[in-house]
Amino acid sequence: MGISNTNQETRDRGTRMSKYLTFNLGDEVYGLEILRVREIIGLMDITKVPRMPNFVRGVINLRGKVIPVVDLRLKFGMDAAEDTKETCIIVVDLDDMLMGITVDCVSEVLDIHEQDIDEAPEFGVSVSTDFILGMGKARDKVIILLDISKVLTTGEIAMLAKQNK
Repeated sequence: MGISNTNQETRDRGTRMSKYLTFNLGDEVYGLEILRVREIIGLMDITKVPRMPNFVRGVINLRGKVIPVVDLRLKFGMDAAEDTKETCIIVVDLDDMLMGITVDCVSEVLDIHEQDIDEAPEFGVSVSTDFILGMGKARDKVIILLDISKVLTTGEIAMLAKQNK
């Protein structure tokens, strides 16, 4: 009976909890809203598409559907890394299209309470942080929570959607 009272008190205070799939790019930990994640697949053959930006690795055929794949390291301006057996593709739902993002490795699904998420820091007018939902705190780490629909610009998404048809 004491446990349910504690849970009720937590709900009454308005503390909501959301689930995030966490993954690594280098030493940094990132998170995506689990509701945006369609599936996680191992690295597979990626067909290169000419004249794409360097962060677009190409496209994959996933059960008969052609899906663009973005290298998140390159999109974020990080150095490229060799693929390993832990490198994988997270297939995300961007409302009207599916897209794959390559990451170094997937960690786990974490429940993060609303009060444990701070706003993204501001770095001045020349640096946009619109793609960051917030900075989550869990297990003595800071997790950069991404708004995956804003990681790519509208123009980049339109270009990928056009290539995808």
